[in-house]
Amino acid sequence: MKSLLKTAVAALLFSVPSFAQAVKEGSFNVKIQQEKQLDYLLYEPEDTKEEKPLIIFLHGSGERGNDLEKVKVHGPLKYLKDHKLDAYVLAPQCPSDQYWDSEVLYKLIQKVQKINNIDSSRIYLTGLSMGGWGAWNLAFSHPDMFAALVPIAGFVDRVPMIENCKIKDIPTRIFHGLLDDVVDVSYSMDIYKKLKTCSKDIELTIFDDANHDSWTRVYDNPEIYEWMLKQQKQ
Repeated sequence: MKSLLKTAVAALLFSVPSFAQAVKEGSFNVKIQQEKQLDYLLYEPEDTKEEKPLIIFLHGSGERGNDLEKVKVHGPLKYLKDHKLDAYVLAPQCPSDQYWDSEVLYKLIQKVQKINNIDSSRIYLTGLSMGGWGAWNLAFSHPDMFAALVPIAGFVDRVPMIENCKIKDIPTRIFHGLLDDVVDVSYSMDIYKKLKTCSKDIELTIFDDANHDSWTRVYDNPEIYEWMLKQQKQ
C-alpha cells in the first residue's frame, strides 16, 4: 500500500505543469511637457537705481483666478494702498482650481530677479492660508533663496514636517489663529516645535481670539515689514 502511495505521489509531482515564467528586460522613454502661466503684480520702490529687497506674497485659495484685483485684497498690496515700502513686492496669482507650484514660482522669481535691480541676499517669502502652505513648500524646495519666511494660517505637508531642519538658517515668523476652523492651529504648533530644535531664529504667534483670518493684523502692521527688511542672508 505504501509503495502504491509513493508511486501515486511521484506521478502527481511529475505531472504538475511548470508555472515558471521568463523575466524580460525593457525600457520606456516618455517626454512630458507642461506649459504653466502665472499672472502677477509687481510693486516697484521709488528708487530703483540701487539694489532693493524683494518680498514675495502668496495669496489664499479665495483669490485664485484671472482677476489680479483679487491679489490686492489682503497682504502687502493692501498695505501699500496707504503706505510705502522700499522694496519690490511680487504677488503672483494662482490659476483657478490649481494650487501653488513651487517650481513655477521659483522660475518666476528668477525672471523677476533678472529684469529688476534686486538684492539677492534680501528676498523674503510670505503667504496666507493656501499661500502659507505654498510658502512652506517653496522655502523647503529652495531654502538658499530666502532671507526670511512668514507663513500665516498655513497647512504644513508631511515632507516639511520630516525635513524641518532644512530651513534652519531662514529666520521665520509663524502666525496662526487659535480658533481657526479651516486650517487647524496644530499644524503651525507642530512645525514650530520641530524647527525650534535646530532653527537659529524662529517665533510662533498664536492669536487667541482669531479664527482663520489671522493675517489682517499681521499684514496691516508695519512691524512685520520692518522685521523682514532687516533680514539678510550671510
